Amino acid sequence: MSKIKELKKIEKKVKICKKCNLYKTRKNTVFGDGSFKAKILFIGEAPGKNEDLKGYPFVGRAGKILDELLNSIDLKRKEIYITNILKCRPTNNRNPLKKEIDICSKFLDKQIDIIAPEIIAPLGNFACSFIFEKFGLKYDKISQIHGKMFNTESDFGKIKIIPLFHPAVATYNPNKIDILIKDFKQLKKII
Repeated sequence: MSKIKELKKIEKKVKICKKCNLYKTRKNTVFGDGSFKAKILFIGEAPGKNEDLKGYPFVGRAGKILDELLNSIDLKRKEIYITNILKCRPTNNRNPLKKEIDICSKFLDKQIDIIAPEIIAPLGNFACSFIFEKFGLKYDKISQIHGKMFNTESDFGKIKIIPLFHPAVATYNPNKIDILIKDFKQLKKII
């Protein structure tokens, strides 16, 4: 089965999923977007209000910042794949619950296996914590590890992991944009 067919099959399962209570308040599921041949996989924590309304990841304010960061290193969305741990929006954009992550991360695991990226860029604390645990790496605070590269192995080969602050951090603290730009320059060096 081709990668695109495999992803579509999993996306259909996500759309009908009722394994946690988030399905009760969602408008749309947010599976992921981008190239199924992507070398770089960006992972956020969960859809926000705009993502829930449109059904696509990173389309709100944080998405605009992400687009600017991608442009700063000459990357286009069509060249990457972007998704979240959770595929449904937590009410009032609250933090994901461990139970929700445990349930929904199985879909993310399949996305990772199908896309088989060379680089994973988890965005923010929840995504970083999840990816580090998944690949057996010791996790420290995002403030201590952002912009650094970690090497690991997967069933499909070697992977580089570069943890990044979530772009939303710049919407709350505009001073963080400089750190995000610097970290994305590190990402460009790895590409």
